[in-house]
Amino acid sequence: MASESLPTRQRRPSMGAPIVDIQGSVGPAGISRPKHKRTFTGFGAGEIKSVEASIPEPQREAWLKHQVSGFKDKDGFESEVVRHVETTLARSMFNCDESAAYSACSLAFRDRLILEWNRTQQRQTFVDSKRLYYLSLEFLMGRALDNAMLNIGQKDTAKAGLADLGFRIEDVIEQEHDAALGNGGLGRLAACFLDSLASLNYPAWGYGLRYRYGIFKQEIIDGYQVEVPDYWLDFNPWEFPRHDVTVDIQFFGHVRKSTDENGRTVAHWEGGEIVKAVAYDVPIPGYATPSTNNLRLWSSTAASGEFDFQKFNNGDYESSVADQQRAETISAVLYPNDNLERGKELRLKQQYFWVAASLYDIVRRFKKSKRPWKEFPEQVAIQLNDTHPTLAVVELQRILLDLEGLEWDEAWNIVTNTFGYTNHTVLPEALEKWSVPLIQHLLPRHLQIIYDINLYFLQSVERRFPEERDLLGRVSIIEESQPKMVRMAHLAIVGSHKVNGVAELHSDLIKTTIFKDFVTIFGPDKFTNVTNGITPRRWLHQANPRLSELISSKTGGKDFLTDLNELNKIELYVKDKAFRKAWADIKLANKERLAKHIKASAGVTVDPTALFDVQVKRIHEYKRQQLNIFGVIHRYLTLKAMSPEERKKQQPRVSIFGGKAAPGYWMAKQIIHLINSVGKVVNNDEDIGDLLKVVFLEDYNVSKAEIIIPASDISEHISTAGTEASGTSNMKFVLNGGLIIGTCDGANIEITREIGENNIFLFGNLAEDVEDLRHAHTYGTHEIDPDLNRVFQEIEKGTFGSTQDFAALISAVRDHGDYYLVSDDFHSYIETQALVDDAYRNQEEWITKCITSVARMGFFSSDRCINEYAEGIWNIEPLRVEKEEGA
Repeated sequence: MASESLPTRQRRPSMGAPIVDIQGSVGPAGISRPKHKRTFTGFGAGEIKSVEASIPEPQREAWLKHQVSGFKDKDGFESEVVRHVETTLARSMFNCDESAAYSACSLAFRDRLILEWNRTQQRQTFVDSKRLYYLSLEFLMGRALDNAMLNIGQKDTAKAGLADLGFRIEDVIEQEHDAALGNGGLGRLAACFLDSLASLNYPAWGYGLRYRYGIFKQEIIDGYQVEVPDYWLDFNPWEFPRHDVTVDIQFFGHVRKSTDENGRTVAHWEGGEIVKAVAYDVPIPGYATPSTNNLRLWSSTAASGEFDFQKFNNGDYESSVADQQRAETISAVLYPNDNLERGKELRLKQQYFWVAASLYDIVRRFKKSKRPWKEFPEQVAIQLNDTHPTLAVVELQRILLDLEGLEWDEAWNIVTNTFGYTNHTVLPEALEKWSVPLIQHLLPRHLQIIYDINLYFLQSVERRFPEERDLLGRVSIIEESQPKMVRMAHLAIVGSHKVNGVAELHSDLIKTTIFKDFVTIFGPDKFTNVTNGITPRRWLHQANPRLSELISSKTGGKDFLTDLNELNKIELYVKDKAFRKAWADIKLANKERLAKHIKASAGVTVDPTALFDVQVKRIHEYKRQQLNIFGVIHRYLTLKAMSPEERKKQQPRVSIFGGKAAPGYWMAKQIIHLINSVGKVVNNDEDIGDLLKVVFLEDYNVSKAEIIIPASDISEHISTAGTEASGTSNMKFVLNGGLIIGTCDGANIEITREIGENNIFLFGNLAEDVEDLRHAHTYGTHEIDPDLNRVFQEIEKGTFGSTQDFAALISAVRDHGDYYLVSDDFHSYIETQALVDDAYRNQEEWITKCITSVARMGFFSSDRCINEYAEGIWNIEPLRVEKEEGA
C-alpha cells in the first residue's frame, strides 16, 4: 500500500497483503503488470479500468478476479471465514472457538479493506495534492473489527454469517483486545480525527508509536492501582509490518563543522548510537466511502539486529542481547515514568525517535515528486498534537540545513509554513520542558539549532519592542533556570504558522494568559480556535446501535452519521409517546447491560433503575475525582443520619468511576484508593442497601466506554474552571442521551449554548475568579466548607481505612492552598447534585431533557472539526471518490 514510500522492486506481501510497487499499483502475488503513468484522470472504477487495459491478456482474468474479490453476501462471508479458519489459522471448524472465529472474521474484513486501502494511496499519489500528516503520541483507536464492519456497511452480513456458523457476533467482537496506543482524551481525539479524515476523503496520514505494552493494564488489588503489561499485540490482524520501510535514528554523538566548496559552514552530526525504526501500517476505513487512509506506527529495534554469539558463547548472556533490549525499550511503553532521570531520557528518546522517522518518511515522499523545496508547504501540512512532537520543527530545519543544503532563512520559512500546533492545556505546569543538559547529551545538533532559532526569534522581538527587556525573558524558548530548560510550547508556537485551542474558552485563555506575549508579537491572527468534536460513527452508531436505529427511523435514514445536524429532526418527536417509550426502553436496556458488566467485573450488584452517575476519564487532581468522592461520602453520611422512613424517599444512585493514574502520580493513585475504600464500606452497609453504590471499573478503555457511556444518566465533568481545555467525553455522554453536571469549563460552555441551560447542571466558580481565589488562599484566610470538613473528619476517624492513607488528599485542600478549589466549589456541587435528584424523579421531564439535548448536538461532530482545520489551518482539499458498482 503506502505506494510512494516503498522500493521499486516488487516484494513479498506480508500477512497476505497484495504486492505494491512504488507507483502504487496493486495486484495479487505472482501477477506482474506495467507501472502506472500519470496519464490517469479518473478515480475509483475509472482508475481500475485504466489499470485493466494495461495488463496483458493472459493475466487480465486473474487480475479482475482479484480486484472484485470479497464477500457480497453472507454465504460469501462464511466462505471467507471458513477459509481463514482452515488455511490461515490451520484449524478445523469442529474446534473453532470464539477466539478463532474473531481471528478469521477479522482477516476476512481485513482482506476486504486491503484493495481500497491501496487504491486510496494510489489516488492520492496520482492527484499529487497537498496531504496532511497528523503527529500524535497517542491514538486511542479501540477495537477495529466492529468499526470496520460498520464503516464498510457489512455488519448485518457478518452477523447472519456468524450465526450460521454457530456464533453470536457480540461474543466474537468481545474477543478483540483494545489497541493500547493511548490513555486519554488526547489519543481518542486523534482517533476520531483519523475516522473523519477518511470519511471526508481527505488525503492524510497519521504517525505514532507502536507501543508494545501500551501505557499499562490497570488492576485494582486491595483498592490500589497496580500496573501490569498490556499484551495487546499477541494477535493483531489489523497491522501490516513494513520491514522494508526502516529508518536509522541517531542519538548522542558530537557535532563537527566544516566548510563546503561555496564557503558555507556545514554541520555534521557524528558518532553516537543508531536505533532502527520499523514501520507498521494500520488501515483506517472511512464511513460510506471507499477511502481508507493510513496510520503508520514506528517500532524500535537495534540497528544491527544481530545476536552476539561471541558474547553468548563466552557466558555473557545478558550483554549478548543488551543492544536489542535497549533499543526495543524506546517503543515499549507509553509515557514511561519520568520521576527518574533515566525515565526523562527515555521519554525524550521516544519523542525524537518517532518524529525523526516520520519526518524522514514525509521528506522522502516529497522528494520523489521532484518539486523545488519552496513548494514543500504547498504539498505538506504537519499538525503537532500537543507539544510531544515539537522536535519535528527542529528536525525538519536540520534536514533542510544539514542534509539538503538550504540557507537558514529559506529553510525556516519552509518550516514555519508547514507546521500547525494544537495546544491542549492552560496549566503552566503541564507545558512540556526539557533540560538543556539532557538535550545536549542526547541530541547535540538539535540543541544548537534550538539556540539558533531562539537567537533569531529574540533578535526580531528586540527590534520590534526595544524598550521591553522583560518580554525577551518571558517569550524565550530557553528558560534561564537551574538547569536551563527548553520550553517546548514556545518552540512549537515560534515554529508554526497557526496555533489553535480546542474550545472557545480555552482558546481565549491561552491568548490572555499563558501565550499573551506571543499574541502581542505575532498578532491575534496566528491564534485560532477549533472546538473539538467526536465521530458519531463510533460514539453513537457503534456504541449505541439501538438508539442509532431509533433516530434513523425519525430522520429518514442514517444521514446524521455524516451530517450530525440531521439530529435536530428528532426534536419534533419530543412529545411523541411511542418515541419516548422506545427511548426510555433503550436507556434501561443499556443500564442493564452495564449492571451485568459491573457484577461480572467488580462483583457489585446495582439496580438498573437507580440514577447512574458516571465519571470516567484520566485520574488527575484538576479533573477533580476527589471532589466527586468527597460528595459521595457526604451523601453517605446524610443517608446514615436519616430515619428509615426518610431514606425511602431518597433517590437511589450508583456512582461509577473509571480511569488510570499515571504510574508516577502518587496523589492520583490515592484518589483511586479512596474511591475503592469508600465503595467497600458503602456497598456493604445494610442500612443503605441500594440507595447508594460506589463502583470503580478497572482498566477503563474505549471498549468499556462503549458500554458505560450509553448507560449514563448523569456524567461528571467537574474540572476546576479554566483547567480543562475542552473535553470530548462530555460530548459522547450527551450524544448518547445522558445529561451533564459540570463546571463552566472547556466545551461544557459550548454544549450549554447548543442544548440550552435547562438541559445541563452547572455549578461552581467561573474561570475569571479562579486566580483571585487562589491568591486569597495563599495570602488571606481559607475557610473550609463546613460540610466538606465533616467529610474530612469522617475520613480521619478511620471510617474508610487507615487515617494516614488519605492524609495528603485532605492536606492538599486544608493546608496547601486548595489549588483546585475543591472547598470553594463543594457547597455549589452538593446543591446541584440535589437538583439532579429532583429532576430525575420526574422521569417525563428528564426524558424531554435527554431527547432535546441529543437533537441539538450537531455542532460537536469531528467532521465539522476536521473541515475547520482543513480550511483554516491545513489548506487541504478532499479527493473526489466514486465507489465502484457492486463494491
